[in-house]
Amino acid sequence: MRIGLVCPYTWDVPGGVQQHVGDLAEALMDLGHEVSVLTPCDSETELPAHIVPAGRAIPVPYNGSVARLAFGFRAAARVRRWIHEGGFDVLHVHEPAAPSLSLLACWVADGPIVATFHTSNPRSRAMAVSAAALRTALEKINGRIAVSEAARKTLVEHLGGDAVLIPNGVAVRRYENARPLEGWPGDGGAIGFLGRMDEPRKGLPVLLEAFETLGRRRPGLRLLVAGPGDAAEVRERVSAELRDRVVLLGRVDEADKIRAYHSVDVFCAPNLGGESFGIVLTEAMSAGAPIVASDIPAFRSVLREGAAGELFAVGDPMDLVRAVESLLDDPERRVALSGAARAAVRAYDWASVAGDVVGVYETVLAGVAATGAVPAAHGEGE
Repeated sequence: MRIGLVCPYTWDVPGGVQQHVGDLAEALMDLGHEVSVLTPCDSETELPAHIVPAGRAIPVPYNGSVARLAFGFRAAARVRRWIHEGGFDVLHVHEPAAPSLSLLACWVADGPIVATFHTSNPRSRAMAVSAAALRTALEKINGRIAVSEAARKTLVEHLGGDAVLIPNGVAVRRYENARPLEGWPGDGGAIGFLGRMDEPRKGLPVLLEAFETLGRRRPGLRLLVAGPGDAAEVRERVSAELRDRVVLLGRVDEADKIRAYHSVDVFCAPNLGGESFGIVLTEAMSAGAPIVASDIPAFRSVLREGAAGELFAVGDPMDLVRAVESLLDDPERRVALSGAARAAVRAYDWASVAGDVVGVYETVLAGVAATGAVPAAHGEGE
């Protein structure tokens, strides 16, 4: 079947939704489907043939973060043209509540539309304020998917209706094997972090505060940080005597990201909330990294309530110190958690998850065929 995927956030800046859409597209193509992805993106960015840029995005404060979105008459015209030329059997939009391409696609298209909801935020002001305006678009959606119970709850509370629960996928094989970065993890031990350094909800300040204690107790211990943000600002938060043991890689490509997961003794996800799933966890689990993660609902679920990773109290640096030290001091526990993580993450492999998504497409298409609705390929006014 021909499938059109719509990503609301710019492809130029890595993020969980972009990763999800990109991996889903590849998994669907592996299953023999034809796929086109429309996304905000600078037209000069080098992209695979199936990724279609819809113009540069604008940074907008959204749901406690800064989202880079595309909206307006020009973006709507590009969406309409892409849908009309695509001849899609089904249109699959992601985060249609965000003021970006997915919402525009719902307004423009008629026919089979599936939507995936990623956001987990029970107090989302953006969703609450825009709920009424969104209904005309959301009423056109034939099938809804939520990536987690937290995302489903957010959808139900703000917009009503319900959704099929299909988790985020991960390309397990991609992360299973890689050689560590040069010089890592080292004899003194290493902790890893991956995420935006300048986004408070990712929890890096909590980890840096914990490292002030860990670094003094363990003279050889190092912290490896990968992700975009202001490196100079992060360094200023670290005591002078520990600064040379905090290594900031900045934004890394996919190959070095995978190597980073294999370069640490403990991978830390200190997120403060607002996570509906935890793609970073499933990537680390696929790599077999022993994990310490904050005790937020999405992470508890992915880590099987602590069976596949050590949990600590959200936002508590000293409890993070406890959790990290308990693993650094117990190599056998690290091996056991690594094995448990590798086993648990199989449930999220894209080979299985993509099949469940196709099942939703087939159900929606069968329902549309029974009612004689117009195919999604036709935009309004075409």
